[in-house]
Amino acid sequence: MRVVSLVPSLTEAVAVSAPGVLVGATDWCTHPAGLDVTRVGGTKNPRLDRIVDLAPDLVVANEEENRAPDLDALRAAGLQVLVTEVRDVPQAFRELTRVLAACGAPQRPGWLVEAERAWSSLPAPAPSATAVVPIWRRPWMVLGRDTFAGDVLGRLGVDHLYAGHADRYPRIPLDELRAAAPDLVVLPDEPYRFTPEDGPEAFPGLPCALVSGRHLTWYGPSLAEAPRVLAGALRAAHR
Repeated sequence: MRVVSLVPSLTEAVAVSAPGVLVGATDWCTHPAGLDVTRVGGTKNPRLDRIVDLAPDLVVANEEENRAPDLDALRAAGLQVLVTEVRDVPQAFRELTRVLAACGAPQRPGWLVEAERAWSSLPAPAPSATAVVPIWRRPWMVLGRDTFAGDVLGRLGVDHLYAGHADRYPRIPLDELRAAAPDLVVLPDEPYRFTPEDGPEAFPGLPCALVSGRHLTWYGPSLAEAPRVLAGALRAAHR
């Protein structure tokens, strides 16, 4: 079995669950550390010729992270493409199970069992804090409706204020974000790399939680520790 992954979280999931099948991954596939495969460009601009030359049995992709024209071109070249859709935590587990089975994982991996247990043992969601969740600046963009990260936060008791917006990732002027007066500003380190020096200064007087984008937005082995890690970061900021 030869697999190319165009999604960083799926790359990690396949690499640790079905060792040896992964032959290609994007430049953004940073986990697991030391992954030795052919790099095929970015998630939005993959090197299609390089992927075809690898002659994979399967390409795994995501409807949000990868562009439909690229996936269509891979299919036209005769490759099988499995496209995932992940908008909430339960769907993430279903899609991971589907991907791993398609990649020939020999059994249900321990990390997946552990992750399902970690999320199923959380108390029923009861939002106790409101938040805005920027994912980019210049222009400012935030989480909107129907997002995996928004569902993750909701299960941890955080109600993000643009969950009912018509767009999934709306552009919102900074003045409006401030005027929304959230209890908390959640600043992940991807896709925009917010840092203590780059992000919190835009929200004077508001508590800011700097969180790992891998724990907030990836659906793979990081799901096992995400509830604990994220909950700790959110509590520390919202004391």
